[in-house]
Amino acid sequence: MSKSIIFSLLLSLFLFACAPSNQEPIIDNDDDIEEPIIIEPEVPDIVFVDPVETNLPNTSYFPAFEGQTRVSGVKTTTPFTSTVLTPSLSEPWGIDILPNGDLVVTEKSGKLRIVKSDGSIGPAITGFPAINSSGQGGLLDVVVSPQFTQDRMLYFTLSLQSSQGSLTAVGKAQLSNDQTSLNNFELIYEATPYFNGTGHYGSRLVFDKAGYLFISTGDRQSIQTRMNSQNLDNGHGKVLRISTDGTPAQDNPFINQDNSHTPIYAYGLRNVQGLAIDPVTGGLWASEMGPLGGDEVNLIQSSKNYGWPIISYGKEYNGVSIGEGITQQEGMEQPVYYWDPSIAPSGMTFYTSNMIPEWENNLFIATLRGQHIVRLIIKDNRVIGEERLLGNEGQRFRDITMGLNGELYAITDQGRLYRIGQ
Repeated sequence: MSKSIIFSLLLSLFLFACAPSNQEPIIDNDDDIEEPIIIEPEVPDIVFVDPVETNLPNTSYFPAFEGQTRVSGVKTTTPFTSTVLTPSLSEPWGIDILPNGDLVVTEKSGKLRIVKSDGSIGPAITGFPAINSSGQGGLLDVVVSPQFTQDRMLYFTLSLQSSQGSLTAVGKAQLSNDQTSLNNFELIYEATPYFNGTGHYGSRLVFDKAGYLFISTGDRQSIQTRMNSQNLDNGHGKVLRISTDGTPAQDNPFINQDNSHTPIYAYGLRNVQGLAIDPVTGGLWASEMGPLGGDEVNLIQSSKNYGWPIISYGKEYNGVSIGEGITQQEGMEQPVYYWDPSIAPSGMTFYTSNMIPEWENNLFIATLRGQHIVRLIIKDNRVIGEERLLGNEGQRFRDITMGLNGELYAITDQGRLYRIGQ
């Protein structure tokens, strides 16, 4: 390149740099304001592995759609710990968290305990009505009022006993300021009819965003009562929705239908022992114990029929088909996910913290027969991954709840309380 050309290029660049600009100057008035630095937690990629279920199924049924059962396994990559805070509870059944971080735990025999975050257990709190604690009965679930700091109310389910038999009942009471007693216990709902049996009370509770209380009940584990799940004139085999005074929610689907049990929200259920609200969508999810195989996770919607005992992915315990042995029928809802063989899913909760980012919005389910905690990844109301945690502990996990700082608490039939987190 000649010297004359180089000179011309340099001159052009100089003149361009010196030319006046038509752009308005940028005036920065925020020189003295320090902008906060927001660091979002990095969510690890989902690590998919082989399906976690490797045992032979109890049945030969086929799923209705891909991913309805035996979905790909997943594996948590973030380090976490599990600690036994205490092994000294007596058949705990329900657990929830108080605003101060203490835990409220029901014991099946009819006692409420306050447990500190270090595992220390408070004295037994009694004051409940007559309970049938035989079989699957007892003092069952507990949930803390969303307005606890104002009303100090706790809500309970229990197997209420009378001369007519037993039933699933809901009551409420105020926890004293010193957390040593319950005041003004009041029954607000009874899932009639009474029945002389000790099984399938269902019995989970959860509040929705409108302040209504969802209740699950079971079919009472008898051929005599099984079809009650399909009938709208009773409280067996249902998800119900009531106000805190016990009256049915005014937008319940059968509120104006003659001869209907007006608290009913959904029906056709066998024995729902887990309820949880999706923190993103507000949807109500339920874990349902099937018979031999066919344990389910359902997305519960108003007025829907979930099929029991007309359709099922399980069999009778003696191996024969249930009813006509069908898994689908028009007008009846399919489970979002099911397990075969059975794991006996119980209490459950959504993980709403980012302490362990890859767990956020995942569904955690305690299992009894399975003796582990299930982690389900849900996308667009479909399960895309399943993990099994604490499977080496040899414990029947009964219920699980979220703490205030991103930890999970789980209780077992053998009396342990676990803290799971970082």
